Amino acid sequence: MLTLRGKGKSPKKFATVAVPHTKQLSPSPIGAPKTLGPLSVEESELLRQLDLSRMPRHVAVIMDGNGRWAQRRHLPRIAGHRYGTKTARTTIETCARLNIEALTLYAFSVENWRRPKVETDFLMQLLREYIRKEMPLIQRNNIRMRFLGRIDELPLGVQKDVRQATEQTAANTGMCLCIAFNYGGRAEIVDAMNAILAQRAGNGINGHATNGHATTRRNGHAPAKQKNGDAGEHARFDSNGHFQRITEDEVSSYLYTEGLPDPDLLIRTSGEMRVSNFLLWQIAYAEMYVSDTLWPDFNRARLLEALVEFQKRDRRYGGLQQPNSPARSDEASLADSPHAAGK
Repeated sequence: MLTLRGKGKSPKKFATVAVPHTKQLSPSPIGAPKTLGPLSVEESELLRQLDLSRMPRHVAVIMDGNGRWAQRRHLPRIAGHRYGTKTARTTIETCARLNIEALTLYAFSVENWRRPKVETDFLMQLLREYIRKEMPLIQRNNIRMRFLGRIDELPLGVQKDVRQATEQTAANTGMCLCIAFNYGGRAEIVDAMNAILAQRAGNGINGHATNGHATTRRNGHAPAKQKNGDAGEHARFDSNGHFQRITEDEVSSYLYTEGLPDPDLLIRTSGEMRVSNFLLWQIAYAEMYVSDTLWPDFNRARLLEALVEFQKRDRRYGGLQQPNSPARSDEASLADSPHAAGK
């Protein structure tokens, strides 16, 4: 088993290799995932601090700073977006090989349509290009792909590629990679509530055929059934003729992320201190980590740094830490998290 972390040490004291490709390489430490390959000195030291049995189940990332990265280099904004796909590749592959259960990347928001048409057109094309080019990597790493958002509002070509990518990777059993595209946290909650009301009205109609699937399904999954303890599993009204109360579990079962655990760790790059309408329901108990690094420069060392910081946090979910109990364990996280998958 890999040693937890070097006590009394700080990542800042190690050789600071802040570029994506460094020539200073060292063998992977004993117990580290061999599939990570050669590591820089900084990456090796950060990895030594990680307890691989206590990784977050779900990591969500707000990939911010592409435009500023390009501007500082006197390049067009689209150059920043294109370079950012290289960072996405590194992040996806690293998380998959660290056995993280789910990774959600915020790629395009419903508010991003306010940007110049030339930029939004480029981002549509970039997604299609990325899916085609990265599919071998996705399949090699046994990754399942899901797309979160109002996919039915995207150009038809994008919708086709999204559906194909979802279908081609559906049988994979490794990490679930969620791409939030044409996504908004408020829109997601509105869609969930409308779907619940429609289901209770008996027509099963959802105003948004979310993620390209039939209107009564989300992300390829049927909405979860109510638990036996809920009053009247199939009844729409109570004894007074009023609609039954909507529960948190019911709302969660109609979200785009249905079936996934809520994020344990939310990473935002570029130093901005806001959540930008991202997974508003799901990040209620997430640990937030803000990096000043712009997304195209967010290399593997910066990701490992975020994971090290996550394992230092004391996650109590509103309760109190029990004496002599670990700061976090997978069992405690699954039991205490209000919306852990399967609850």
